[in-house]
Amino acid sequence: MPDRAPLRIVLAEDAALLREGLLAILERAGHEVIAAVGDADALLAFTDHTRPDVVITDIRMPPTHTDEGLRAAAELRRRHRDLAVLVLSAYVADAYLAELLDTTGGGGIGYLLKDRVGHVRDFLDSLDRVAGGETVVDPQVVRGLLSRHQPDGPLDVLSEREREVLGLMAEGRTNGSIATTLFVSEAAVRKHVGNIFAKLRLDPTTDRRVSAVLAYLRETL
Repeated sequence: MPDRAPLRIVLAEDAALLREGLLAILERAGHEVIAAVGDADALLAFTDHTRPDVVITDIRMPPTHTDEGLRAAAELRRRHRDLAVLVLSAYVADAYLAELLDTTGGGGIGYLLKDRVGHVRDFLDSLDRVAGGETVVDPQVVRGLLSRHQPDGPLDVLSEREREVLGLMAEGRTNGSIATTLFVSEAAVRKHVGNIFAKLRLDPTTDRRVSAVLAYLRETL
């Protein structure tokens, strides 16, 4: 694995097999999992007590297996403003994304489908970005949002290429990565990004360009 800043992590996942798999991936990458729990109450208790850098949690947790993990994550961000949170979901659920983005707090936010865990490098890269204060949304979720834009809707001001760039930005991609994916120059990507900020009336000087874009995308959910 490449060199990564070690993180202190509380992990919440009720499926024992996946929890152990995540634990192994994180520890092999050099991170410290200070607690690996199976329900939202334990997630709240251990996070309050240990003050980790990042919480990784499933959305659906006991006892009802609906949104206990998500509600616990939102509560923890209210209690600990700088806490970074990465939530995992078994399937695309726009309502969960909207609720997560509406939580308070200054730490990074991530929303990944569980299938992404199988792509270990991508998963760990996303974790690093979230720990660094960025917002990272699973590519499949972003594609679904952008493909549903309506005529005269908020994204209709963008060209097809600009929507592609916006989607890759929302995944947490750098300009260099976007250029490689779209087979264009970085200068072309910078031009598209500038156009996106201008058309959506977003501040082009923001340090958290992904968060700014996702704040806008939230209006489409």
